[in-house]
Amino acid sequence: MTASLQIPHMCYSDEVTMNALRKTREELLPLVQAKHGIAKLSYLPFCLKAASLAMKDYPVVNASFKDGDNPALLYHADHNIGVAMDTPRGLVVPVIHRCQELSILDICNELIRLQTLAKEGNLAEADISGATFSLSNIGVIGGTYMSPIVTPPQVAIGAMGRMQRLPRFVGNSTQVEEAFIMPISWGGDHRVIDGATLARFSNQWKAYMEAPTSMLLSTK
Repeated sequence: MTASLQIPHMCYSDEVTMNALRKTREELLPLVQAKHGIAKLSYLPFCLKAASLAMKDYPVVNASFKDGDNPALLYHADHNIGVAMDTPRGLVVPVIHRCQELSILDICNELIRLQTLAKEGNLAEADISGATFSLSNIGVIGGTYMSPIVTPPQVAIGAMGRMQRLPRFVGNSTQVEEAFIMPISWGGDHRVIDGATLARFSNQWKAYMEAPTSMLLSTK
């Protein structure tokens, strides 16, 4: 934590309209329950996959920075995303390795495996090492906007707030509709990532989240 506090942070926040993703999740849930035996399909696998896809356009978000007399910036081919989890034993951050190669269903299964091990206190060293980026779903506990702190040598982190049902104007009209809004906050190492890059990465991630079927066009 001391090393984290020495990093000059750049923070950026936005909100995501989750209406389309809620509908997609509702449509997929009976399929994954019937064909794959998965009782619960959360939004987190979609969030992780969207982050991985956005990293393809903004790979610096997935980099590592080595400080010191000979500073170096290392770009990673693999998207190893650490996911903060609250457990009876405290906070742990297991890692979903190679997210760029995984489907949303693959990520869902890996999350279930890691969550089970985390609750039991049986995570292996391989399960908690090698993260190149981190994402926190603190919204399941509460809160909206955060100031997430980067864990070195990573250079970026995201934190999702609690989804809320709110009224929103439709375009430029006076018509109001129901919207499910999720806040997202990003933290970046300002020695490596400038504000414009972090904002563009966020916009790309948001675009995937608000039009989840668009992920199909970018997934191999």
